[in-house]
Order: sequence, then structure tokens, then C-alpha cells
Amino acid sequence: MPVTYKFIKEPTNRWYIDLPDWQGVHADLEMVEGADTMLDYVGQGAREVELQLAEEPFENATPLQLIEDYRDHVGGGIYLLAQYNGEVLNQKMWLCGVTEFVFGKLPEVIYFRKV
Repeated sequence: MPVTYKFIKEPTNRWYIDLPDWQGVHADLEMVEGADTMLDYVGQGAREVELQLAEEPFENATPLQLIEDYRDHVGGGIYLLAQYNGEVLNQKMWLCGVTEFVFGKLPEVIYFRKV
């Protein structure tokens, strides 16, 4: 079942996931290394983007495929957004260890849909 998460582009023009239960430092929540580019693309200029995320496919969801596992190195992994809304992107992005906080593990595929 998809869960909705909010991503906010702060005045510094950096994207962060809004996780009220996060106990770590705010900087850990920054979306970097391609994830920020994906949010710019999906958000189409918006400063806030809400995405539904799930490990299982759901209606109108787009997959992010894990292509490199970095858990034993820096944490998280490299995911590929092959296409979005029918447009081929082949956008690679690093999703850090916070992904494991959100899902309880590093999923092989993350499905998302803009709300």
C-alpha cells in the first residue's frame, strides 16, 4: 500500500524529505546525486512535491530500479528512473540510507506516483 511523503525545496534550493520521526540530523534528509534532479523534473517547478511510495506496483506508479547496492560502502544505493510519463530519462540517483529508514530495508524496486 502506497504511503505519501512530502519533499520540500528549501530557500537554499536544496530538496529534503519531510520525515517528522527522523531522529538524525537534517542534512541526512537532503536529496542529492540525481534525486534532486528527479524532484525538479517531477515537480515541474514546484517547491513542494508529494509522492506516494511503495515496494509493490500500484496504479499509475513509476518504478525506480536498484542498480547498485551501496549498503556496505556509503549506505543506500543507486536507482534508475528509466522513464517518466512516457519520456525516456535514464536518470540515475543515489538514495541514501534514509531509504532504509522509510522502507525498513533497501528495496530492489521503489514505485512512486506524484500526488
